[in-house]
Amino acid sequence: QVHLVESGGGLVQPGGSLRLSCAVSGSDFSIYAWGWYRQAPGKQRELVAHIASGGYRNYIDSVKGRFTISRDNAENTVYLQMNSLKYEDTAVYYCNVLSNFWPWGQGTQVTVSS
Repeated sequence: QVHLVESGGGLVQPGGSLRLSCAVSGSDFSIYAWGWYRQAPGKQRELVAHIASGGYRNYIDSVKGRFTISRDNAENTVYLQMNSLKYEDTAVYYCNVLSNFWPWGQGTQVTVSS
């Protein structure tokens, strides 16, 4: 049974930073590409960034230059460093693989507000 546990969200002012973590258990973590997704109220879940098993990274245009995805295969953890946060980054953030998804975790709420 695969478990995904996201953490690190919170309330932050515009321009602030947060670092999200996703602890993965029950999966052969290192062989997969992993992604960070987000779902804002009333919107569909979207893939924000992903990192391949070999380290290749990709981002949606709206977060390029502000977000950095990384992984620690020894710790079975995926991270998302978020800088220069904007109001429109407000969402629940989740991690998962890129297809044939594992059961979704509870997510971590990120709220950008002044």
